[in-house]
Amino acid sequence: MNRLLQALARSSHPAAHVLAHPAAFALGTLKAFRANQGLLLAGAVAYYALLSIVPLLILCVIALSHVIDTGQLLLTLSRYLEWLVPGQSKAIVLELSKFLEHRDVVGWLLLGTMLFFSSLAFTVLENAMSVIFHHRVAIRRRHFLVSAIIPYLYILCLGAGLLLVTLVAGSLQAVGQESLWLFGREWSLGGFSGVLLYLLGFAGEVFVLASVYMVMPVGRLKLHHALIGALCAALLWELTRHVLVWYFGTLSQISTVYGSLTTAIAVLLSLELAAALLLLGAQVIAEYERIENEPVDRPPRPFSTRAP
Repeated sequence: MNRLLQALARSSHPAAHVLAHPAAFALGTLKAFRANQGLLLAGAVAYYALLSIVPLLILCVIALSHVIDTGQLLLTLSRYLEWLVPGQSKAIVLELSKFLEHRDVVGWLLLGTMLFFSSLAFTVLENAMSVIFHHRVAIRRRHFLVSAIIPYLYILCLGAGLLLVTLVAGSLQAVGQESLWLFGREWSLGGFSGVLLYLLGFAGEVFVLASVYMVMPVGRLKLHHALIGALCAALLWELTRHVLVWYFGTLSQISTVYGSLTTAIAVLLSLELAAALLLLGAQVIAEYERIENEPVDRPPRPFSTRAP
């Protein structure tokens, strides 16, 4: 084992350095995240995500309700919103269902307003990524028209992804109602279907995170770099969301303190934690790139607005 670690330490490949010094890499990533004001950026992303999430979901549901059953669509949304806002998905889906009951009165002006607000979170997220990947922005800047189009293309992609997930989830639920005869006994496929639904959700989470890391930063990011950041963020969020579910279900007195604002505060808290882990995954990628392109003993350079 010692020889393996020594061989990894002598290798110039960044992965070898990370495997040989995981604690140092993690500490360097956290220091760079703090130097880049990661929690402040996460707060901005969470605030605009709170403004964007309902209009975005309304647009997706209105568009997809012409293709698939609305009840099935809302059920899928309720299940996978639990990944993003643990314990609060029912309240959001209830508001969506109320809106759908009166969608006939929706005009073009309201649709345009919702489209504008649903894109705000992507614009702020792109700016936050520019801070994390400031070494890329210093070399190459993105044309403003590209930045303006990206959010709307992403909304289309999310709508297509929601359609695909709804169809697959419906098929898996149908499988879960079946049973299998084996060795003279009847085995229910409900547990197997549940495992597949969980794996589908986790794979979708990693895919969405990797796509964010591929699209939002300026310049072309390597796919394996995006997957590294996505896996780190997804695993940390899995742990965090289970803690949130436990906290809201056992210890939280949030409804006593905030009353009618409980849902908004809980959603904002979940979104801020999710945004922080999303940006932390981006910082992992940025630190990995720094090791790849700079001497490993050089400390990370924080974002600065001062002229060089």
